[in-house]
Amino acid sequence: MLLAVDVGNTKIKVAVFEGSNLVERFDFYSSDLQKQIEFTLNKYQNTTDLVVASVGNIPKEAFLAFEKQLKIHFITHDSTFPFHNKYATPHSLGIDRMVLACGAVLNFPKQNRLVIDAGTCITYDFIDENDNYLGGAISPGIRLRYESLHHFTAKLPLLTLDLFKENLNAIDEDDFIGNSTSSAIHSGVLNGVQNEIEGFIAQYQRVYPKFIIILTGGDTEFLAKRLKNTIFANSNFLLESLNQTFQYKNQND
Repeated sequence: MLLAVDVGNTKIKVAVFEGSNLVERFDFYSSDLQKQIEFTLNKYQNTTDLVVASVGNIPKEAFLAFEKQLKIHFITHDSTFPFHNKYATPHSLGIDRMVLACGAVLNFPKQNRLVIDAGTCITYDFIDENDNYLGGAISPGIRLRYESLHHFTAKLPLLTLDLFKENLNAIDEDDFIGNSTSSAIHSGVLNGVQNEIEGFIAQYQRVYPKFIIILTGGDTEFLAKRLKNTIFANSNFLLESLNQTFQYKNQND
């Protein structure tokens, strides 16, 4: 069994895999890393390998502490990937974006692919049908947009996506004209994200008439219901791609 660990900007996401089958997933904060991994290894004692993809600030030593129990693997820029990295600054490309690109190539061969990861940041990654990673875009995610409106103004309240969901009866999610400060913030953040994503998709469509859209990240379920384009939505796509990247690396190194 394999323990796949995605260290993100906000949380650590962990999944247990048996072959290609995702057995269980856990999310937690960095302060709980040791306790959660110990708990998982105790629960799944047949785990033989742990693979890490990180864009966070967790030191490698935190994972190497478990190397007596299982083999530790780190996905880095020097790992083997099934695409050609055409990024102008290839070693600045986030490991999470490289893992997503790997998953897109392996799951959707010989197609143009746009991967949209809606998490702390919203990242866009485009890999063409010839497996060239061309680049994409990075913008603030939903939570960052709410927080920035509060932190960089004097009087705007701190709202969240959860508050929007709790007040759906009072706020029409299809009404873009906010008639209060709260509803105006929700409209600006959520319609802004939706229009941004659909705008990016339209830009790509002008150059690449046919491509598959993969939506993942923590806000996948919410956004998938609002977007008008046909997409493949899978909130576990990064973890599944990390498992596939590990398998691909083992077979091709």
